[in-house]
Amino acid sequence: MDGPGEKHYSFPAKVWITGGVFALIVVVLLLIKATFNVLLLILAGALIGVLFRGMNGLLQRKTGWKSKVSLPVTILGTLILFVLLSWFIGAKVQEQSQELSKALPGTIENAKNYLNQSSLGQQLLQKVSSPEAKKQAQTFAQSFFKTSFGVLGDVYVVLFLGIFFTVGAANYKHGIVALVPKKGKTEASRVLDKLGENLTKWLKGQLFAMLVVFVLTAIGLAIIGIPLWLILAIIAGILNFIPNFGPMIAMVPAILVALVESPAKAAFVAGLYILVQVAESNFITPMVQKKLLDTPPAMIIIAQLLMTTLTGGWGIILAIPLFVLLMTLVQELYINKQD
Repeated sequence: MDGPGEKHYSFPAKVWITGGVFALIVVVLLLIKATFNVLLLILAGALIGVLFRGMNGLLQRKTGWKSKVSLPVTILGTLILFVLLSWFIGAKVQEQSQELSKALPGTIENAKNYLNQSSLGQQLLQKVSSPEAKKQAQTFAQSFFKTSFGVLGDVYVVLFLGIFFTVGAANYKHGIVALVPKKGKTEASRVLDKLGENLTKWLKGQLFAMLVVFVLTAIGLAIIGIPLWLILAIIAGILNFIPNFGPMIAMVPAILVALVESPAKAAFVAGLYILVQVAESNFITPMVQKKLLDTPPAMIIIAQLLMTTLTGGWGIILAIPLFVLLMTLVQELYINKQD
């Protein structure tokens, strides 16, 4: 029986209400699916904003400047530093990039010749060169490199979002808190601060790990005597931003280039990349991130695979920071409430 003051709905009315709620859920899910790539660009812009804000905080602590002075200096200084670094090492990187692009076709052909020397290698080549494999590779490439506004357009959007988030971080936070009911505003502000704190910790650790991987790889390749060591080390450092899959992708061109020299050098290069990755995964990242992601590695790989399937390249790049945000929300809004 209905209690006093409760509305009584007829069966047709209940059917319409249920159908309406279901339709609303479907529409919301479709909107999320259609706009998910845009949401990822917003997340990428937020990461740029976190980077600028962190550098701004460091500059303020060292100089005592006010935010109105230090913030423009941080943004302009970062852009100028990037231009200067590009100027000093750009010629060398460009030269090695051109050499790499010219060398790769020959190294691929060289690798095919080595594989053709064994029956197992011949079977592998037949499977890789089959029409079905080529079609699957083409489909994967199309899905992986899909973007919202084109590659340059996405980079442009991310950069300017990062600048806007850096300059108006407090305004955006207040705008989000303003949407929350009055009794939850304090909690919402605290959770947003925690999200920013954890994202900052993760980004600092990731940038440090990328730098260490670049330095170790550059030293190792130079000792082995690989001619394109600088550009290969830069590729290794940048792709280390993508855990698990990035180092494997970076290892492929390095091994192909080493095969031109000799199979022994290719084996040394493979060992170097594996050694650097083991050191980064087991010592560097756990040390600098202090168990921020206390999660089984399989969960991270699953998150990367799901994101890549849904959104392509941006998905695998941003899967981990998105995972950091989701884990923080679960921790703050659910797990901590159980205590």
